[in-house]
Formats: sequence, structure tokens, C-alpha cells
Amino acid sequence: MATVDYRSLAGDILEKVGGESNVASLAHCATRLRFRLKDLAKADKAAVERLPGVITVMEAGGQFQVVIGNNVPIVYAEIGQISKLTGDNAVEEEGEKGNLLNRFIALISSIFLPSLWPLAGAGLFKAFLAAASQFNWLDATSTTYIIWNAAADGLFTFLPIFLAVNAAKRFKTNMFTSMAIAAALCYPAIAALNDGQTAVTFFGIPVSMIAYTSSVIPIIVAVWLQSYLETFLNKVLPNWLRNFTTPMLVLAIMVPFTLITIGPITNFIAGAISAGITWLFTTAPWLAGALMGGLWQVFVLFGLHWGFVPFIINDLSTQGYSLLTGPLPAAVLAQAAATLAVLFKTRNTALKELAGPSALSGFVAGITEPAIYGVTLRLKKPFYYGVAGGAVGGAIAAMGGSAANAFVFPSLLALPAFMQVGSFTMQLIGTGVAIAIAFVLTMVLGFDDIPNEAPAEELIPAGPGAPEVAAPVSGAVVALTEVKDKVFASGALGNGIGIVPDNGLVYAPFAGTVVTAFPTGHAFGIKSADGVEVLIHIGIDTVQLDGKGFTPAVTQGQAVETGDLLATIDLDTITAAGYDPTTIMVITNTAHYAAVIPAEGHHLTHGDTAIVIER
Repeated sequence: MATVDYRSLAGDILEKVGGESNVASLAHCATRLRFRLKDLAKADKAAVERLPGVITVMEAGGQFQVVIGNNVPIVYAEIGQISKLTGDNAVEEEGEKGNLLNRFIALISSIFLPSLWPLAGAGLFKAFLAAASQFNWLDATSTTYIIWNAAADGLFTFLPIFLAVNAAKRFKTNMFTSMAIAAALCYPAIAALNDGQTAVTFFGIPVSMIAYTSSVIPIIVAVWLQSYLETFLNKVLPNWLRNFTTPMLVLAIMVPFTLITIGPITNFIAGAISAGITWLFTTAPWLAGALMGGLWQVFVLFGLHWGFVPFIINDLSTQGYSLLTGPLPAAVLAQAAATLAVLFKTRNTALKELAGPSALSGFVAGITEPAIYGVTLRLKKPFYYGVAGGAVGGAIAAMGGSAANAFVFPSLLALPAFMQVGSFTMQLIGTGVAIAIAFVLTMVLGFDDIPNEAPAEELIPAGPGAPEVAAPVSGAVVALTEVKDKVFASGALGNGIGIVPDNGLVYAPFAGTVVTAFPTGHAFGIKSADGVEVLIHIGIDTVQLDGKGFTPAVTQGQAVETGDLLATIDLDTITAAGYDPTTIMVITNTAHYAAVIPAEGHHLTHGDTAIVIER
């Protein structure tokens, strides 16, 4: 695989998102750069996706996300060398806007992301130490073990302090005061009060003590409230007094307030959620395991997996394990196995080059985003095979009560973390079954391969022998990569074009048979006599309208000629309901052709050539 010049890649990405001046903030997670852009229109998404080293680009939650893979920290660091977007001079990320779920996910990810790799590394170290002690490779009473255990467990013991730093950045409050609050929660004398025998009071107010070392939620809530208290004190205190008085008063108020209220309340809520999870995994472990194993990679696609992190870490700190983690190795390794099968089966050179390291990343590091975005989701069927394998394998692992006793990225290297809770044998069987299902289904049932790009002189030129697909509507042209639907924009359903319609008339793009006609009238599939298959999707997410504003003119099985009316739509109804009316047309069997070339320009009239197909 070609070597990537990360300094050049960093510069190219920065240029193509509109330059440093167009970036409001920049962060990164395990596999992607997360830009918040001042003007999204200035970013050239297609150009970024074409850069060597970039897997794909996603627009979600108000972010322009550039998926790099395991080397994202390198690219992030290189951007820091050529700009002021990272490090001490970086502009802090603004609070997430949108629905509560998006805001919660953004909050959790921003607080945990900076510590993610140290958490994963320390968790894996703890798992190896536990295995070494279990197999008597290392005496747990030896000073060697004690020193190494301190190295592995220190981060988790004082986790509130690390989270306080990240939370202070998120809530824009004094970081060192936040750390002082966290340090008080972890203070040995405070920890000693949690012995179940000492009656703890604060000026006569009873204090219900809990363990704060390794805790997650109390410090995040405490720092959030600190930000409001600190802002208030800085407003009311005179300048000459506030520098030392504000931290003093914040500590004097927030530490006892956290011990009296925040800690017990959040502990109760977390305990209730944990009890619910435990109940489901105990009552119907096969169902819980199948859901987590089957849906985990879908959660990763949309960033929803971050919502589980606080509960996993809370379970680890309170009970020493998390049942939520049991099905995850099956989910992750099934996707890696499907990617490995693609490596063996595909004849596309570029896909082979991407599938190899992507599969290795999944198996060894538990990072599957390069595999998903670059390989399995792109080919569709391998992704589904991976989901099926994860569901079956996750159910088996959960039925054995398997769970991790350390925070790890599920991978082959992380399996020692699953040795001490539940049946490790069932975990291995589940993981093995998941790998086998995904690999065998991909190899046997296959997928629509992507042909190698032929040299230009070998392609049949456009002309009388090259099929042409007419525009189904009149309107402004939108590149497929720019439509606001990540599935269509990714090309997963085929190459094509988007058109923002001028009017409500939708016509057949060529002669053929209507093979699909949704009752809601928002989408039609047509197949020509010579095998070209096209999908016309009117609007984005318009299926939610349940047919309101759509009047279909054809039915499934009906023969149509070029220019026949397919449907009449009420644009005012669609836009008034808040939906994007962009009509998307894709060639669903794109892989069967040498090239599918969308028209260029700003406007098309229905009947104009919108796509040329080269065989």
C-alpha cells in the first residue's frame, strides 16, 4: 500500500475544508477528525474523500467528519504543526446543538475522547496482568506485580481527576479547580469513610458515602455545576478579591455539595440503569447478547456507541465488570472477518489494499471504522454478514455470562479481559462462531464486486452505444456526495446524481419495467430491457410523510417509456413538513459497468442526459 505523507495530507485536508479561517473547532476520536466549520459550503467534500489516506467523509451532528483510521492522531498532530487549531491555542469546541440524544452523545464523546487511548491501553495492561496472575506467571504479592499494577490501575483509580480536566474544557470552567474537586473525592481520608460503619455528617447533615475512586458521573455533574457557580462568583466578587476567593468558595461549596447530593443521586440513577441491564442479561441473555452483538457496529456508524461508555465504566468501578461488554468481541471481530474475506475474494486492487490493513486493525486493535466505511458498508452485503455474525456470537457469549473486567477495545488482544467473569469458553465459542459466520457468508454468498478502473483508452466512449439515463425532474444539479443522506452520499447504493426539483413532476428516465413502486409514492425502481437498474428516490427521509404530498402515476410491474409520468409531488407540502425535496437517482447495479458518469453543470431539464453508462 502506498505510503501516505501525513504532513501533506494534513495541509490538503485543511485547504479543502475551506482553510484554517473556516474552522470553528477541531477534535479527533479513535478514527476520525471532527471539524466544526463556520461555512459548510466552503468545504469540498468530494475532494477530501479523494485524498490518499482518507477513507470517507461524513456530515453528522453539525460536524464535518473526516475518517482517517488508526493514524488519525498523526494527522491531527500534523495539523497542529501547520495551524493553531490544536493544542493550547485551539478554539474550544462549541456546545452541541440539536436533539437531546445528539447533545448527550457529543458531551460524553468530548469528555472521554482525550483519554480514550490511555484508557484502552491501561485496560489492556490490567487484563494481561490479571491473566498472568491467574496462570501463575507472575506472583500477585511480588513487588514487580505491585509496581506494574499501579501503572495499569492508577488511571482508573484517579479517573475522576482525568475526567475533570476534560469536563472543565467542555464546560469552560477553571480546570485546576475542577481537578481539586476530583482530588478531594479521591482523597484517602474520604475514601476511608466509605467503610459502612462510620456515621458521616457535615454540620449535622447526613452524608451517604459512596466510592468515588474510578467513578465517572459524579465529577462530570460537579464540574458542570461548578461552571455556573464560578461564573456567578466572578460576577459578584470585586477584581482584587476574586482570583483566590473564587476557587476557595467553589471548593468549600462544591466538595460537600457533591458528597451530600450529587454523588448519592447519580449513584442511585447509575445503579438503577445497571440493575436494568443486569436484569435483561439475566432474564433473556440470548436476546440482550443478540441485540448488542448485532447492533454495536450500527451504533458505531452513527456515533451512538459513546452513550454506553459511562455505564460500562461505572459498572467496572462499582461491580468490577460490565455485562454490556460480553457480546462486543463477536460484533467487532465479525466485521473484521467479513473484511478479511473481501480481501481474499475481491479482484479490485485498490479494495484489496484497503481491506488488508482494515481487517488487521479490527482483529488486533478493535477499530472497525476503516473496515466499515472503506470496505463492508461500501459493498453492503459483507456488512450485513458481519452484523449477523455479531448477533449470533453475541447471544452465545451473553448466554455464558461473559463480561470484561477492564475497559478495553474488543479485539483478539483484549480477550484476556474476559477470562475472569462468566464462561470464557462460551466467549471463545461465540467469538469464533461470529468470525466463521461473517467470513463464510462473505466467501460463499459473495457481494457485488467493484471492477478495477480500466485505462481511459479501453473504455467504450459515450455515444450511440453508451446507454444514457435522462433526468427524471427539472432542477438544480447536486453531486451525489453532497446529498444530505449518508447512505446515498457514500455510494453504497450505486453511483448517480441529485437534483433539487423546480416543479412537482417526476418522469421515467428510460424505457423499462417498474420493478419497485412504493405505496407512499416517494421512490421507484425501474429496469431497462438491457439490464440497467435505476432507483429514483424523491426527497430525503420523505417516507416519513407516509404518502402525504405524493401522487404516484404508475404501479409495480407496469411498462413505461422514456418521459412517462411516474408521480406528481406537492413541493410545498414536502418543504413545509421540513423535508429536503432533493430527488436522487442512482444506478443500483453500478458494479456491473465500467463507469457510471453523472452529468456536470448547474441545471437539468427533465429528459436531458443525466447519467452516461459505459460498459
